[in-house]
Amino acid sequence: MQPLSALDIARIVGSASKPADVVVQGVSTDSRVCGAEDVFIALSGEKFDGHAFVQEVLAKGCLLAIVSHVVENADPNKQIVVADTLEAYGKLGAYNRTLFKGVVIGLTGSAGKTTTKEELKFILSKFGKVYATKGNHNNFVGVPESLCNLDMSADYAIIEMGMSAKGEIARLVSYVRPDVAIVTNVYPMHIEFFENLEGIARAKAEIFCGLQKGGAAVINADTSYADVLENLARAQTNRIYKFGQNEPVGADFQTAEKGAQFEMNARCVLKTVEALGLDVSQAAPYIQDFGALDGRGKQHRLALLKGGFYTLIDDSYSGQPESMKLAIQGLAAMKVKGRKIAVLGKMAELGAHSETAHQEIGQVAAAANLDVVIGVCPEMKVMLAALPAETKQYYFENKDGLAAFLTGKLLQDGDVVLIKGAHYSSKLFEVAETLIKEGKIK
Repeated sequence: MQPLSALDIARIVGSASKPADVVVQGVSTDSRVCGAEDVFIALSGEKFDGHAFVQEVLAKGCLLAIVSHVVENADPNKQIVVADTLEAYGKLGAYNRTLFKGVVIGLTGSAGKTTTKEELKFILSKFGKVYATKGNHNNFVGVPESLCNLDMSADYAIIEMGMSAKGEIARLVSYVRPDVAIVTNVYPMHIEFFENLEGIARAKAEIFCGLQKGGAAVINADTSYADVLENLARAQTNRIYKFGQNEPVGADFQTAEKGAQFEMNARCVLKTVEALGLDVSQAAPYIQDFGALDGRGKQHRLALLKGGFYTLIDDSYSGQPESMKLAIQGLAAMKVKGRKIAVLGKMAELGAHSETAHQEIGQVAAAANLDVVIGVCPEMKVMLAALPAETKQYYFENKDGLAAFLTGKLLQDGDVVLIKGAHYSSKLFEVAETLIKEGKIK
């Protein structure tokens, strides 16, 4: 964060407090790493309360604390009182963003946000210095963090935004104020919190409300309710850029056998390059050099204890219906020496749509002619029931014992195994981690 006086901070966050006259160099929400020249923001959640650490951080030398009430036994002259410390964090991030001289790109979508962000960062690095959201820090804490930590010397800043309810993107984009706003896709993620899929599309389209004057909107023309996205974007700007199978990107690019999702991400990135006024033909050759991220489709060649090797496609970070379908289809399209095996865990936050969605995955897996399908968690029983009799199938109540079954009994030389499921609900990422650790080639 750019240096700010305590009085400036109080003004920015809307506090009537009159703190000591000090200058702050940074911001922190973690008492363990809060520096001597930082302002500490006491965030509160269901299982924690940052106010419990205010006395400690101030005693260690931290200059200021932003609190929702004055903390006793801590210097009151070092406390700035606000109604909502999380909102205050957002206001500080928003202020810091106004000082940034580069181009800000805001990005949201139901799936693939982090992968698209990293690919965009990779490609834009060929044109200048790029700053981007760390990991998937895309919520009400992560976005202010990203904005407060902006590299002011960067040419481009890519800020990822996530949501699970109506109005959340609108709040986040009010901090980000992007020059370019991207919606990667609209899938039934978090649909249990919405009346229908169109509601999700409208919630994603809130990103366009924060566009800077003259800004550009980048939209997936092939996604659900693309027309809704475009209409809502046109209410804010006439600079609309669409990507999709039938939308030209202005240059040839190669995705080899990396799958349909990888190709769509590439189209999104190249269309964003065009929206930025950069040379797409210069960017396109680098697309094939971008590798999949851990847990998001990255391939690992692993050794079997009994001899031979197999390929693990670790797509265990997310289990969302459309991305699961694409992953299965990608596996089906691969040329393999051995068998094609899919380990599929439950999909979460689908509400009343859950059973139908899991059945549809079974239908896609059936059409893919896979050799072996393993369903993990009770929700996947209906998925397995949709498979043809000739498809070898197994069922696991949970992840326990699955890794040992794969390496000890099932996997053979030349096999390719896809692992995909809801990250926290199925916990298949733990299976992938075990396989990678045990099979890593020395």
